[in-house]
Amino acid sequence: MSKIKIQHTTLNYVFDDFKKEQTIVFSNSLGTDLTMWDKQIELLGTEFNILRYDTRGHGKSEATEGEYSIEMLGNDVLDLLDHLKIEKVNFCGLSIGGLTGQWLGIHAPERLNKLILCNTAVKIGNKEGWNTRIETVQKNGLDSIVSGTQERWFTSEYLTENKTEVDSVLAKFVQTPVAGYSSCCAAVRDADFTDEVSKILAPTLIISGTEDLVTTVNDGDFLMEKIPNSLLAALKTAHISNIEKADDFTKLLIEFIKN
Repeated sequence: MSKIKIQHTTLNYVFDDFKKEQTIVFSNSLGTDLTMWDKQIELLGTEFNILRYDTRGHGKSEATEGEYSIEMLGNDVLDLLDHLKIEKVNFCGLSIGGLTGQWLGIHAPERLNKLILCNTAVKIGNKEGWNTRIETVQKNGLDSIVSGTQERWFTSEYLTENKTEVDSVLAKFVQTPVAGYSSCCAAVRDADFTDEVSKILAPTLIISGTEDLVTTVNDGDFLMEKIPNSLLAALKTAHISNIEKADDFTKLLIEFIKN
């Protein structure tokens, strides 16, 4: 792992440079870190260079003070690419990472080859819900919402059959700095790309989970309707589709980027 100082923060990243022609960037979901993509690395590494990073306020990236915005998180990505001297990438983001991807598609199209938006929406949740969550975690910590998080992230079948793995993911969740988590909640709360998402011109793959109650297939349908050059794939998962259906997810990425 490496760290760089950008925009008055420190960003943690892993760049697996396999000397391939194309690079894929992964942007993690709220309350996770770059290890959420571990299941994708082996297969994708045969085709692409892989850049993973911890979103500001998550993992080993610094949790700077004050509320964040998706614009801020998008500029973190651009600064990281500039630091590594990577001109264009394929970008894959899940949930808040998908919001970051939408911002990049709208505001930095010259940096994208293809865009993958996973388990996300033009607007996720509502102001009241996010403010309540921020207040709850600031008062009681992330442990206080871990049960609800587990239910949103994974189907009951997956929870039953993969308890050890789920426990590992949730252990990282509760280790997320409260300040970083809360600040990213504010970024999600304030993000709304309803009127701008049609500006995305990069070829876009939208991945939705049929059992995802946070960002539904209907949300994915809306993205597909608004983004000119896009297609939708639905997997039988809840919110963290890349872990629950890892092989199917990874194969979708390879097929989409190579074709």
